[in-house]
Amino acid sequence: MIMLKKTSRTFYIPISRLKDGLKDAVAAAYLCMRAIDEIEDHETLSDDLKAKLLLGIHDAFESSNVVDNSRKLLAPYQDVLPEVTMKIDEWALLCPPTAAGVVYRNTAKMSKQMAEWVHESWNIRTEDDLDRYTYSVAGMVGEMLSELWLWFDGTKTDSSKAIAFGRGLQAVNILRNQKEDMERGVNFFPDGWGPKEMIKYTRRNLKIADEYLMELKGGPALEFCKIPLTLAHATVNLIAAGGNKLTRDAVMKLVGSIN
Repeated sequence: MIMLKKTSRTFYIPISRLKDGLKDAVAAAYLCMRAIDEIEDHETLSDDLKAKLLLGIHDAFESSNVVDNSRKLLAPYQDVLPEVTMKIDEWALLCPPTAAGVVYRNTAKMSKQMAEWVHESWNIRTEDDLDRYTYSVAGMVGEMLSELWLWFDGTKTDSSKAIAFGRGLQAVNILRNQKEDMERGVNFFPDGWGPKEMIKYTRRNLKIADEYLMELKGGPALEFCKIPLTLAHATVNLIAAGGNKLTRDAVMKLVGSIN
């Protein structure tokens, strides 16, 4: 939970409120995916090395010895990779055994797709490209969470709406981080798109995410999803009005207002 708090203000709060067992599974999943995200976004690693490490994690998480294989892969890079990445073996161990298959399979799949995007130099020209990218790094998380809800208490969800939930949250990040992304030579906006078009894309996915939540019948899945979705709506509204990032006080006020 200490690492979770360091790496995500948005997800620390809802994960910390989950019930035992599910909390470990979702925390493990988030931290594994944050670990590989840090490789994809690393400012000094070459693209070839990023792809090599991401494909290596794919292979490790598909192997019968996830912990040793991922540890061996990353050991030579302990001086350049962040702590959350170097400890991916610990996050893998954190996951309850009966949920490990879900987390390992999705971590492997995401690692492979991230490696493919590195090879493509994140070349996003069309809305279809954007859909593929946001699925690779976030829509897939929505799918995985749906599997974990089912694993924990039998909650069934609409997979396509779960994807839109993840995609909408990622689109908010793309809007919020456009300047920083451009400074490192990456543009996630399709050709001809400006903030207006990306806001429209974001709101369309968040609307589907609202439908996803409406179909949840209470329980931990609903309680978890309410917080990041509320913050996403507030952030896109702030961006549309010329702002960029919610303050800590605004975040806490919004979280406190959620029933």
